Amino acid sequence: QVRLVESGGGLAQAGGSLRLSCAASGLTFSTYTMAWFRQTPGKRRGFVASIIRSGGSTAYADSVRGRFAISRNDANNTLYLQMNSLKPEDTAVYYCAAKETPRSDYDSWGQGTQVTVSS
Repeated sequence: QVRLVESGGGLAQAGGSLRLSCAASGLTFSTYTMAWFRQTPGKRRGFVASIIRSGGSTAYADSVRGRFAISRNDANNTLYLQMNSLKPEDTAVYYCAAKETPRSDYDSWGQGTQVTVSS
């Protein structure tokens, strides 16, 4: 059973930084495509960033490209999201997600971590 547990959320000022972590278990982490999504009240969950197996390509939403960086450590089954130059519009619940292959759907999700950016 795949389990994803996010941490690192909290309150930051605009222009500041936060680093999210996602601890994964119950899967062969190094072979999975991993991603971050975010959601605000009343809106659909939206894509933030993804990374295929270690050493593979990354992808970012236009709204975060150049400010956020996704990375992974396969030795300790952990996914990261470094968030710099934070803006109030980055305020959301951030979710970690996993899928077995790049072409499949994301079918494993964490419980989410709240990020709040004050102006």
